[in-house]
Amino acid sequence: MLFWFVMGCYHSKKPKTQGYEDPTVLAAETPFTVSEVEALYELFKKLSSSIINDGLIHREEFQLALFRNRNMKNLFADRIFDLFDVKRNGVIEFGEFVRSLGIFHPNASIKDKITFAFRLYDLRQTGFIEQEELKEMVLALLHESELTLSDDVIETIVEKVFITQCCTASHTFPVLFRVKKSSSNSGLLLQTFNEADTNGDGKIDQEEWREFVMKYPSLIKNMTLPYLKYVVLSLLV
Repeated sequence: MLFWFVMGCYHSKKPKTQGYEDPTVLAAETPFTVSEVEALYELFKKLSSSIINDGLIHREEFQLALFRNRNMKNLFADRIFDLFDVKRNGVIEFGEFVRSLGIFHPNASIKDKITFAFRLYDLRQTGFIEQEELKEMVLALLHESELTLSDDVIETIVEKVFITQCCTASHTFPVLFRVKKSSSNSGLLLQTFNEADTNGDGKIDQEEWREFVMKYPSLIKNMTLPYLKYVVLSLLV
């Protein structure tokens, strides 16, 4: 779903925007090279001026980049924006943009990907992934996929199912469930919540999540964008 963030190029001689950071520093802290960071800056300028030309990516600009619609609402887009917005000031600065995007780089560490995914699914930021959060994600997934299921089926999904990814006509989301195409169950493959909740307290902590991901690596498959490094290279041309 971050595809639109790494496509296109915008060359300009405008002054550096607020929140700008030295590409050398950012390259040292991320999988990107100095040249790639400089290319990402050109992309960042384009995204951060799409609605409000202030050198910062606002939530509406984030939505516009993802969906070509500033009013499009999506739970996972909101969560990703919140995680990119490290300072929690309602905007994404250039340094935040590069560091966060670097987590999706093929060369980023598995540890960082696991941590980011956990924070993505910890909707209430309690340090745990809870069943109520799982239900909220299931409902958001069904809405995005335009699927209609009965309340009983939804409750069954919440109690028993994990999904790793969901592909819609226009987006692929890294979702906290295991998905497998099937004509009988709308693509849902049983993988119990209890298997991840090894201590049986009704929620998943960070260590349980890490162990579960190591057992089922496909849970964070969409935390890696294989084309990212190649698209960044295309910005240098």
